[in-house]
Amino acid sequence: MSKDKLAKNGKAAKKVLYSDKELFTSNKQKTYVGEYQKEVIFPIGGIGTGSIGLSGSGALVDWEIFNRPNKDYALPFSFFSIWAKEKGKESIAKVLQSPATPPYYRYREIDGVNRETGAGLPHMDSCVFKGEYPFANIKFKDSQVPLEVSLEAYNPFIPLNADDSSIPVAIFNFTLKNTKKTEVEATIAANISNDVGHSNYEKNENKYLGQNVNKYIKEKGLSGLFMTSKKYDENSPNFGSLALTTSHNNIVYQSYWFRGAWFDNFHYFWDEFSKDGMLKERNYDEPSPDRKSDVGSIGLRVKLKPGESVTLPIYISWYSPNFQNYHETYWGNPEDCKNKTWKNYYATQFKDAFDVAKYTAKESDRLYRESKLFHDTLFSSSLPDYVIDAISSQASILKTTTCIRLEDGTFYGYEGCKTCSGCCGGSCTHVWNYAHTLAFLFPSLERSMREADYEYNQAEDGRMRFRLPLPRIKLNTWPEKGRPAADGQMGGIMKFYRDWQLCGDDKWLKKLWPKVKLSLESAWIEWDKDKDGVMEGIQHNTYDIEFHGANSLMGGFYLGALKAAETIARYLGEEDKANEYRSIFEKGKKKMDEKYFNGEFYIQDYDPKEGLKYQYGKGCLSDQMIGQWFSHIIGLGYLFKEANVKKSMESTFKYNWKTDFKDHANCQRIYAINDDKGLLLCSWPKGGRPAIPFPYSDEVWCGIEYQVASHLIYEGYLKEGLSIVKGVRDRHDGKKRNPWNEFECGYHYARSMASYSVLNALSGFLYSAPQKSISFNPQLNAKDFNVFFSVGSGWGLYSQKISGNKMKISLDIKYGNLTISKLNINPTHSVKKISAECNGSAIKVSFEKDKNNCSIVFENPISIKPDSSLKILVE
Repeated sequence: MSKDKLAKNGKAAKKVLYSDKELFTSNKQKTYVGEYQKEVIFPIGGIGTGSIGLSGSGALVDWEIFNRPNKDYALPFSFFSIWAKEKGKESIAKVLQSPATPPYYRYREIDGVNRETGAGLPHMDSCVFKGEYPFANIKFKDSQVPLEVSLEAYNPFIPLNADDSSIPVAIFNFTLKNTKKTEVEATIAANISNDVGHSNYEKNENKYLGQNVNKYIKEKGLSGLFMTSKKYDENSPNFGSLALTTSHNNIVYQSYWFRGAWFDNFHYFWDEFSKDGMLKERNYDEPSPDRKSDVGSIGLRVKLKPGESVTLPIYISWYSPNFQNYHETYWGNPEDCKNKTWKNYYATQFKDAFDVAKYTAKESDRLYRESKLFHDTLFSSSLPDYVIDAISSQASILKTTTCIRLEDGTFYGYEGCKTCSGCCGGSCTHVWNYAHTLAFLFPSLERSMREADYEYNQAEDGRMRFRLPLPRIKLNTWPEKGRPAADGQMGGIMKFYRDWQLCGDDKWLKKLWPKVKLSLESAWIEWDKDKDGVMEGIQHNTYDIEFHGANSLMGGFYLGALKAAETIARYLGEEDKANEYRSIFEKGKKKMDEKYFNGEFYIQDYDPKEGLKYQYGKGCLSDQMIGQWFSHIIGLGYLFKEANVKKSMESTFKYNWKTDFKDHANCQRIYAINDDKGLLLCSWPKGGRPAIPFPYSDEVWCGIEYQVASHLIYEGYLKEGLSIVKGVRDRHDGKKRNPWNEFECGYHYARSMASYSVLNALSGFLYSAPQKSISFNPQLNAKDFNVFFSVGSGWGLYSQKISGNKMKISLDIKYGNLTISKLNINPTHSVKKISAECNGSAIKVSFEKDKNNCSIVFENPISIKPDSSLKILVE
């Protein structure tokens, strides 16, 4: 809905923090300068490959390429530098980073600032960092260097193309421009340490190094260093390789830095490079000694005439093929799982790190073009800048060590990452209920999660584990200890419905449907024994405890699962099942509305006299309408009385949104503090707070904030929803927190991928592949609106422009294809006629009106492909 329609859809809560000017901004992404660069770390890597972090200063940090998180680890002596000489003047050499910033002793306790980062060498004066995922851009500034120097870094990110988005490589494109009146000669140098075999996860981190070998390789279109180790056989978890390469044809290289004592190696490198920009090749007959390794460098040489510019590509690729199950917790029985290994998916696609580099160089133009096409399409959306920032920045989670791809390509996720290990593994079903980014951008990977879940996590009676063990071990009978997660299991049915709607694959639907039915009906074992549509048994959930008695968090997921199952059953001709599910749904909806809505929000029905810990009772839970939120995203309509839903969302914002935390008492984990703005998980505005409430109740979780924000928008509370999104992103400003790392139980927490739902809510997007139907209903800027969208077969841009009684619509596919029979819109005027054309040819259409909605029906299904466009004129 447009901004001026807001008042018609419910009385807006008064506690809105931001002004209209702040909320309804132009799409201009922020840059990070000075103190606002300190926390910036931009992850660059593939899906399931690990990543390298590019800091706000230009340093390479967080080398997480050895199958585990590796926070705060900088590969020794691994950085970029520049040598430049203007004709007739002295040469200059500097590290391509802004200077190190205090506090200096956060880096090393006894040795001062970490010298292995190059911190003690001359640096550029400053830089400006701009991140628009998947691209990071840095403009370096320096009064002495006679060139304009900039960097664009990325890893291929192409929605629907999971394999090319899963390449273990970081690509760095340096652009040099000569702004002087005379010729400038320059070298861009890159160094990395051969850390194959590395592990800093134990106190004696160097014991895994030794027998490391560096080798220069030159092939057509690619040259550089290939780094291996002779210490490990090909099945070892420490086996692997690294490559530092370029497709630039004029390079110098040094396979080995000088082997010496103390600081000799670094002195030799810098003294030689800073003198003339050259690297003298050096080799050794023997691999590195035990517990030691070597650094290697390449240098890309150019001569630039006045006004001339050049882009120099550098590829850092890695290959750590054998993933070891180092973690016991949440991975199944230790005796079955500990120390088991499997191949990373990318190891089935490439044979080593140099092979990765060859593919990258060969396909570089296409990989860049298609990644840039996604970026340009997303960022051309006429949504507020902080909304696009939230959506794009949290898509980076897919490229971090939160995510794994198993040997057959199956996607697997932790909840987040600790410093040196995954946090809470098993593709936890209730956490991934929130995360919609993968489902819409890489739906085949999302479907692989459903397949693994129903294949391995389901017992014979239908009850399901909510964490997938590795290696994958099939659950047959439910164990005596432990409980299934009610929100995760019922949410899984709604996710299954969503995934089918996005792909339209009936074969996939029919294959899993019997297990989905079994999962739903297992609710009648304990949660809903009387089949009245209300869960009343013990319900394990995303707060890591059990809720007792009826509550709308579980109840909403249950009602949504019933409604999704009814729709599928009718589609498959199972009318008896559909009617049974419908009957239970109607009873549950009626009971939830009549018994558990207190006039402002839904409460939990439990008896405090029973002395149960970790409940919320009469509290206003931010997650109370999560099932309804999910239902809006997948088009199942209202699960509760519409007026109650709107009032509940209004109350959630009214009571749980805080404009600062100065007077907020929180004995739990702290994700918002001082002058931060954020949404509490729960509050007790009418009293009744338990003596010991559920864990996390006083915390702020980004994923739940996005869920509530997008739901508020669905219910018509536009400013309230946008305020929450802006509050999240304002907390992650580069100074206080990293914009590309929203933290919950670990770094890069999966729940934050709920941010994608804000795009769906603001655009009114809905899609059904089985019905060949797509819908848009912009909630702001309706007169001149553009938005990115993605479905199982393609992605593109929807645009509409309204002038008087004319509405021009364009549907452009940028990648893949889209076949539709119906387009649903929300015109602002009475529709009298509609005309349409596709790729310049007129097509026959009719239209159906329903209140403010209008369905444009095509006489024959329309197939839209790249470079073609569907254009519609509504009069």
